[in-house]
Amino acid sequence: MKSKLKSIVSVLAITAALLLMLVGCGSGSNTQPTPTPTPETTPPVTEAAGSKSIIMATTTSTQDSGLLDYLLPIFTQDTGIEPKVVAVGTGQAIKLGEAGDADVLLVHAKAQEEAFVSAGHGLERFDVMYNDFILIGPKDDPAKVNANAGSDISKALEFINNNKITFISRGDESGTHTMEKNLWKGINITPEGDWYVSAGKGMGAVIQMADEKKAYTIADRATYLAMRDDVDLGIIVEGDSKLQNQYGVIAVNPNKNTNINAEGAQKFIEWILSDKVQGLISEFGKDKYGQSLFIPNAK
Repeated sequence: MKSKLKSIVSVLAITAALLLMLVGCGSGSNTQPTPTPTPETTPPVTEAAGSKSIIMATTTSTQDSGLLDYLLPIFTQDTGIEPKVVAVGTGQAIKLGEAGDADVLLVHAKAQEEAFVSAGHGLERFDVMYNDFILIGPKDDPAKVNANAGSDISKALEFINNNKITFISRGDESGTHTMEKNLWKGINITPEGDWYVSAGKGMGAVIQMADEKKAYTIADRATYLAMRDDVDLGIIVEGDSKLQNQYGVIAVNPNKNTNINAEGAQKFIEWILSDKVQGLISEFGKDKYGQSLFIPNAK
């Protein structure tokens, strides 16, 4: 009898254990564990590409002079848009625009800028500001360029060529290089020889090279003034009307690239042409150099 009871108890115990296991499995099947998010399963952030930033292709002079460091934090504060600056020669900046690899251009080679717009790469060109180019060289002017040319840049370049005086050219298809080539062309001279050094570098680097080689070069006034305390170079020729240096701003045609931030580019243009920012430009440099490095002239 006792053995029968033990057998019944054993069967009941096993049955109860099986029921508990089945109940446990059933409840687990209704509560699935939450998978850990992975790069493949996490949904992307839905923010319009480039809505908080713009790519600005510009000339090295706006950067080397310190103008961008002065203006752009204010632009970001005013608009919430962060400009990503590509500072190259104007020719390279325009090529970036043609390829659709920039949203807005701030450059200084008016004929090239107008051709850029005419070809459909840009929407419209606006004057922003101007300064001027100057011929700089060793402060004591050992070659006596100023004594022979005065304020005539054509005479100065002709004298430099005839006497094979070391001259550093930007050589980078920038706005400054374009100006220089036009000046040589205007006097029917093709500069060549050991005395004529084509650097292929930005304005700041070329000024440093001229200082090291005790040579002459054409520079924009703003970059020279920003660097004059660090080099032993002075202004040799200035004031010639041929040396005016106009800057323009252009929004790249948004049809060039689906990633172009056309809205951000337009906001930058409206901002830099505004009375507020034109006033800021007119004050830039006065405290340190006693004169503005750029003269605003937005219409």
